Amino acid sequence: MGARNGQKENFCHGVLLGLLRYREDWLLYSNAESGDGYSDILVEDQAAGIGIGIEVKYRADGKLEEGCQEALAQIEALGYEDRLEEDGIGTVIRYGIACCRKRCRVVTG
Repeated sequence: MGARNGQKENFCHGVLLGLLRYREDWLLYSNAESGDGYSDILVEDQAAGIGIGIEVKYRADGKLEEGCQEALAQIEALGYEDRLEEDGIGTVIRYGIACCRKRCRVVTG
């Protein structure tokens, strides 16, 4: 018996947070309220004035490109960049990440 898709997405989210924590000078927000929803991961590099918005999707059907585009569309539609902009971040990079089993795809937009 396998985990439900939501649990698999949470696992990918957690692994990604662990990897991003290596930068002590970055501020990380997980499931933080921003815009009209709760973004998966927001990163602030205040010294550089750069922010990163990350949305993670698990696609059991293996359509990783579609999952990435869905994630990017969600970032845009729900205004996940708002919190970064309110904190004075001038440049925001968006990443849509889709996973299926042992495969992963990352698209920037």
